[in-house]
Amino acid sequence: MSWRTAITIAGLDSGGGAGIHADIKTFAALGVHGTTALTCVTAQNTYEVRAVQCMPRDMVRAQIMAVWDDMGIDAGKTGMLGTKEIIEEVASTVGKLGFQLVVDPVMVAKSGAPLIAEDAMEALAKRLLPIAKVVTPNRYEAERLAGIKISGLDDAKKAAELIHRELGSEIVIVKGGHLDVQDAVDVVYIGGTFHELKTPRLDPRATHGTGCSFSAAIAAGLAKGQEPLEAIKTAKELIYVAIKYGVPKGRGHWPVNPTAWVEIPAERWRVYEEMSRALKIVEDNAELFGSLIPEVQSNLGYAVDPRYARGREDVAAVPGRIVRYMGKAKPSGPPAFGASDHVARKILTALRHDQRIRAAANFKLDDDLLQRAKAAGYKIAVIDRRNEPKEVKEREGGSMQWIVEEAVRQTGGVPDIIVDLGDWGKEPMIAVLGETPSEVLEKVLRLYRERPKVE
Repeated sequence: MSWRTAITIAGLDSGGGAGIHADIKTFAALGVHGTTALTCVTAQNTYEVRAVQCMPRDMVRAQIMAVWDDMGIDAGKTGMLGTKEIIEEVASTVGKLGFQLVVDPVMVAKSGAPLIAEDAMEALAKRLLPIAKVVTPNRYEAERLAGIKISGLDDAKKAAELIHRELGSEIVIVKGGHLDVQDAVDVVYIGGTFHELKTPRLDPRATHGTGCSFSAAIAAGLAKGQEPLEAIKTAKELIYVAIKYGVPKGRGHWPVNPTAWVEIPAERWRVYEEMSRALKIVEDNAELFGSLIPEVQSNLGYAVDPRYARGREDVAAVPGRIVRYMGKAKPSGPPAFGASDHVARKILTALRHDQRIRAAANFKLDDDLLQRAKAAGYKIAVIDRRNEPKEVKEREGGSMQWIVEEAVRQTGGVPDIIVDLGDWGKEPMIAVLGETPSEVLEKVLRLYRERPKVE
């Protein structure tokens, strides 16, 4: 499929969380070439709008036409329009050009600052909404447009139908972020039928730019030729990811992260490839690593970028572990995410102290290896599990976290090697940590290649 072009007709957020910044990132995440027609400039951050300056209507039209005359426009969206004059100009221009338009009826910033002049409300309702393919009000915007109070899903459905019937928008989505229901449920009115799109509620801190990215995602889908409901469902999924992995920056509402939609799959593939290269190192040195495999076998793990590492499903390891077969190390299979609980817990705990340390492997406790490591200047922590608190032992997965925490406390940072002296029924072993799985293995190989003098 050839490249498709979408346009955002919206304002600029100097904090980068909303407006055209969010829209362009969303377009890119969904594989659409993004273009812009800037309506207003805001001096804005995560907690306040300090100043607003809107463009002349002729300049807004000129931007739209410059894109149209050269590239064409497959679909577009509006965000902050600011003034009555800009709304009228956008309605007139888009109405003549005829591309599908998603209207995000932006009225108030996340900080509470108004983003549209009071006299522009009528123009928005009577001029722009009638030409909209999709309109995406939140609860409070829908109340204003429909003229009713909204709390639950029945009210949202009534408002959506009213906006369609009275104001002419073909498809109406009353977003569920502010509805008094357990999950985040968007009510979609399309073709006389209601659809409820549901996702679990997330931490409300990273919500700056949600409406912008959501409407931009719908426009991107329409630009690519998707059916409207398909485009809306994809947009719902994208915004869930964008909130879940929001950008923890600023003192107010953190920006959403629409690029997580493509960055996480790309990062998982990079992890898979790096793990595959590391396992080739194991196979090329199978006899040496075979001599280091404990009775419980070994494993090697690697976490995705720490911005996206949440749990064991974000750590790749070897299903079935790395076993000793005929005296040689042999991976049981290709790497897979969520394949190891113990190694994953160690890595995730280490990440909390040093975000560079994303990989670890376990080997048997070998005195010769340890002596070589000490002589080479490796940072080593020795953990006696007899000191492990009873409540930690009884907590599922608590031991692995405690071991790493104790090692960090001992050495003042994440060490190269953690020596686990074992306990009743627990085999003594070591964990080697590093930035990548290849580095972890090279730390071991280096000790045998260089054979440092042991005193």
